[in-house]
Amino acid sequence: MIKVGIVGGTGYTGVELLRLLVQHPQVQVQTVTSRAQAGTPITLMFPNLRGHLDLAFTDPASENFAHCDVVFFATPNGTAMQSARKLLEAGVKVIDLAADFRLKDTEVWEQWYGMTHACPELLDEAVYGLPEWNRAKIAKARLVANPGCYPTAVQLGFLPLLETKLIDPQHLIADAKSGVSGAGRKASVPTLMGEAGESFKAYNVSGHRHWPEICQSLNTYTEKPVGLTFVPHLVPMIRGIEATLYATLLRDATEDIQALFMQRYQDEPFVDVLPPKSHPETRNVRGVNMCQLAVHRPQDGNVVVILSVIDNLVKGAAGQAIQNMNIMCGLPETTGLTGVALLP
Repeated sequence: MIKVGIVGGTGYTGVELLRLLVQHPQVQVQTVTSRAQAGTPITLMFPNLRGHLDLAFTDPASENFAHCDVVFFATPNGTAMQSARKLLEAGVKVIDLAADFRLKDTEVWEQWYGMTHACPELLDEAVYGLPEWNRAKIAKARLVANPGCYPTAVQLGFLPLLETKLIDPQHLIADAKSGVSGAGRKASVPTLMGEAGESFKAYNVSGHRHWPEICQSLNTYTEKPVGLTFVPHLVPMIRGIEATLYATLLRDATEDIQALFMQRYQDEPFVDVLPPKSHPETRNVRGVNMCQLAVHRPQDGNVVVILSVIDNLVKGAAGQAIQNMNIMCGLPETTGLTGVALLP
């Protein structure tokens, strides 16, 4: 059994980790920490876990996690980097669901996250945990940076086209929409039902923290840095991300782009390329670790449109983290992640 600890178990990604991990046949949850809720039974805060988990939250200051094989950080940015070095030295594998280890350039990280990085020497070692494109490195990793939710949806759509050099990397557009759970569980006026309900808006158009993360991965397949316009939106739903991706073909593509995507992802258990002319919906993937993609070429022109949907809390966070854990620990990648999406 894999002995697991979770730092920061009271947020949406924390409880989503717990929901999935208590159903994982090879996992034993040892410790779940929360400074504010230390001593409180977890099921008192999350009654959906009754009968599945008999633990109370503990104070992270009193935990050394030496009894764990893997520790997940479901914490705000800047937390995991304070403890990662000590855990790694103790032989514990670390998966950070925040952004502490996603960017390789310390200056870029500090520019976007507004704080000094506590362990920049670990940035080169950290493996970016997008399994469909980084599986071999994840298998050997002891520190994994779990991708952001928007970056997951956007990269899975753009990367096959950049890998094959079919599109102009200088003119990429990602028009993405997320439910309110993407903002976390903290009280915030803009995400109150009375504020977000019956409304739709863009935000952080001048610069979102996920932009450099997306570009870093896309740049792997280009000679020059990509030109990406990324615009996130808030929609009045709880879960889900839909990303509409636009790119210009570099040549009169005789290639069958649909076939390209189907071949690239044919062996990927958590990427579903839909039939031609499909329009995936966020409800198709609600509660599961799946990305659905659809390929379009309007009017058979030189613009290709990729539609990408994920559940921001699962494939965009907790589910992908468990997928990474499975790979790191030598388990079948799908272990504990074969659920069916919720409809309606």
